[in-house]
Amino acid sequence: MPTLTKLDTVANTKPIARDRLTLVEPELQAIPYLPVGQVGTVLEIYDDGQPQYLIEFADLGGREYAMAVLQPDEVLALHYELTLAS
Repeated sequence: MPTLTKLDTVANTKPIARDRLTLVEPELQAIPYLPVGQVGTVLEIYDDGQPQYLIEFADLGGREYAMAVLQPDEVLALHYELTLAS
């Protein structure tokens, strides 16, 4: 997987359990997990041998609804332009 950088746009590739989420809106406190395919932004990168990413998930209006620290195999970088691997 390519290395992610701050502010990269990603999607989660696995459901994220409720106990790993920080949920912002009170009405979301009852969700059991964050489903696959939610779009988020890399806010921080923690690297102690293997990187972990603090991801902020927001709606189309830009309002944050959840945050989670995810492993590299739990995120997929999203691209708006075609880039070919070299």
